[in-house]
Amino acid sequence: MADLTNSDIAARLEELGDLYELDGAIVHRVVAYRNAAKAVRDASTSIAALTRAGRVTELSGIGATLETKLQALLEQGDIPQAVALREKFPAGLLEMTRLPGLGPKRARRLHEELGVDSLETLATAARQGRIQDLRGFGARAEAKLLEAVERAVAADEEGEEGGGSGRVVLDRARGIGEQVVEALRAHPAAVRVELAGSARRWADSVKDLDVVAASDDPGALIDAFTRLDQIEVVTASGEAGARARTHSGMSIDLKVVAPGQFGNLLQHFTGNKQHNVALREAAVRRGLHVSEYGILDDATGETLTCATEEEVYAALGYAYIEPELREGRGELAAAALDGGAGKGGGAPSGLPRLITVEDLKGELHCHTTASDGKDEIEEMAYAARDLGYEYLAITDHSASHGFGNDVSPERLEQQIERIRAANQAIDGIELLAGSEVNILPDGSPDYSDELLAQLDWAIASVHTSFALDERAMTERIVAAVEHPFVDAIGHLTGRKIEARPPYAVDVERVIEACARTGTMLEINGSVNRRDLNDVHARAAAAAGVWIVVTTDAHRVATLATTRPYGIATARRAWLTAAQVANTRPWDEFAALRKRAHGR
Repeated sequence: MADLTNSDIAARLEELGDLYELDGAIVHRVVAYRNAAKAVRDASTSIAALTRAGRVTELSGIGATLETKLQALLEQGDIPQAVALREKFPAGLLEMTRLPGLGPKRARRLHEELGVDSLETLATAARQGRIQDLRGFGARAEAKLLEAVERAVAADEEGEEGGGSGRVVLDRARGIGEQVVEALRAHPAAVRVELAGSARRWADSVKDLDVVAASDDPGALIDAFTRLDQIEVVTASGEAGARARTHSGMSIDLKVVAPGQFGNLLQHFTGNKQHNVALREAAVRRGLHVSEYGILDDATGETLTCATEEEVYAALGYAYIEPELREGRGELAAAALDGGAGKGGGAPSGLPRLITVEDLKGELHCHTTASDGKDEIEEMAYAARDLGYEYLAITDHSASHGFGNDVSPERLEQQIERIRAANQAIDGIELLAGSEVNILPDGSPDYSDELLAQLDWAIASVHTSFALDERAMTERIVAAVEHPFVDAIGHLTGRKIEARPPYAVDVERVIEACARTGTMLEINGSVNRRDLNDVHARAAAAAGVWIVVTTDAHRVATLATTRPYGIATARRAWLTAAQVANTRPWDEFAALRKRAHGR
């Protein structure tokens, strides 16, 4: 019998966490199982093999107690504690806990107070209007639950596991892909190995992974790929590549060519469908045929192969197009060289010089232990300085954040004093007293104007009442935009990639208001947000709105690790350093703030 996959093991641990929460276990136990499930799902090697080898506790989040449960799962096919807890609750109740917005605690209340014990009985109770009368639910929550049940049932009927998209958030996908790439680069048969596809374009999420390689001994490199620790099963293998599934559940394709053909292969498997179709159609009009194998000239019958992508684009009459731009959004027209595609020569007519991580001078959104961050002001300051930042805004959550660990007006006054003191004590970086202010449903910030005026920087975000209709939400945010002490709007649409859709808001109206008032808009670099998205950020910059690229860091480590994701979104939005406000040194940035002009 084959060992359980990492995905199977993670699902069992998540189930045990849900069962413990249904049973009223302390929150730390529940969180421990969920963290362990994430660690297992993200692991690049077989958890079953590590458990059998007695090494599973080497994985972060897995201790001796969890090791015992994993051993039982592998030996007995189940976890005894899960068996016992399943007998206490109806099977349908656990299925209910997986509905968005419900969770184990609320599911248990519905079971105890209304006798609801399955998706079917939940839908019946919602249609009868019995849920809205329970404390903490209401008519809107009842309608949302009914919608969630209907989506889950429809997804099940269509064979979609959990009704999800099957896509993986980019940072997790790149983490897996980069491990494979580095392992293959270390092999003596490798000449060049790169990630391609949507992961190389820094898309928000990834369906599968493409790895392309150049080698003079393809067979040896393909064989090495199939034997990597990261690979769970090989589903296909041939002379030019292989397809496999990693222990984390991601599908991954390897394609190998001779070094002289590598540029053709990398170009072909990096651009999205729209980019590649437009490129092929433009080439056909000039008697050329483009593929992963080379560029065929109809007139001569010769095929040009290219070692680099630069050679591919130049042969077709284009300047080199950065991977982030290859989305079929006008990049070919912008990259056409003087004389037209296929004619050669000349400079590109309209490709921007995209912003880079190195262009950033300041960080304007981070949290400390004053709210839900993990490190102190001073620790964040030293880390930011080490990254080359010239200024750092401390922006802990405001008084009505809604999730605890927020900062009352009295505590904000104390926080301002602490930041000012730290700024005097720490050389080499300017510390700004800031706040991430919650935008109340009526559009007002949750601090007084007198308190906001004491800050150097205020970024306002929606953290509560997501279910407003588009008109109400738009008016709410526009009112915040128009406030004289709101310098920027944070994560405008509230989305969580592959987890929570944007709330209803007229982004065009918000952009117009920002342009009119001088309010900045944030590209939040958190790997789960990246909000503004690239389309909205490009539209905002075109309208003359200043963009700030931030990390929303909640600890020292994420100051560095999330920075590339915000920059990647800015690059996908065609942004230059000139369009991003925090590429300026502090004295220049300070003058750009709305509060500096009394607007």
